[in-house]
Amino acid sequence: MKIGIIVAMGKELKLLLPLIENLSTITLNDITFHRGKMGRHDVTAMQCGIGKVNAAIGTLTLIENFHPDLLINTGVAGGAGSAAGILDLVVADSIAYHDVWCGPGTEWGDAAGCPRYFHSVPEISALPCLNNNDKIKHGLICSGDIFISKAEEVARIKSLFPEVLAVDMESASIAQVCYLKNVPFFCARVISDTPGGDDNIAQYENFWDDAPRHTFEALSNILSNI
Repeated sequence: MKIGIIVAMGKELKLLLPLIENLSTITLNDITFHRGKMGRHDVTAMQCGIGKVNAAIGTLTLIENFHPDLLINTGVAGGAGSAAGILDLVVADSIAYHDVWCGPGTEWGDAAGCPRYFHSVPEISALPCLNNNDKIKHGLICSGDIFISKAEEVARIKSLFPEVLAVDMESASIAQVCYLKNVPFFCARVISDTPGGDDNIAQYENFWDDAPRHTFEALSNILSNI
């Protein structure tokens, strides 16, 4: 299977690249793509950059040039002060925008011409390796173009999406491009901090110092089982 893997930041890419064998690179549209093998799969990995526009440009470039059978978005996300704690993996069974509203007659999260919720491939979400671990949670990830760090920001998002488990800045736009281009999509992110906590910035910064390389073990387990 041809699989595309997208992360947002260089720190995430640094954790991902050691998992890829026979690595080579190619640059297209000013984006570096890292190609190789993970198990029996051909993978193309990239760092899209932070935010929805960067994510959308990177996703479309990957899809149009490498034609993946599946696109996976992984990396880190902020917790929403609910069921998912630091170093928990959130499998995004659903994904939505927390900062999109297209006017009367629409709901928050409705991107024009798209559903309010995007969804990960259910067959992957149902894999035993993603369902037999107390550190793996399933639910909603919400995306928007702001680093969420304040309690009132989390409260606003939860007023729109009470079930939200995590927040990030890219996954909904990646999911939207996949939806529009008919590419199967899966998203899972590790919680790096709890926005709104007294020490959430320190949590975020220390996470990168303490983050073990098994942060991306779930990705390897997924690819071994599909």
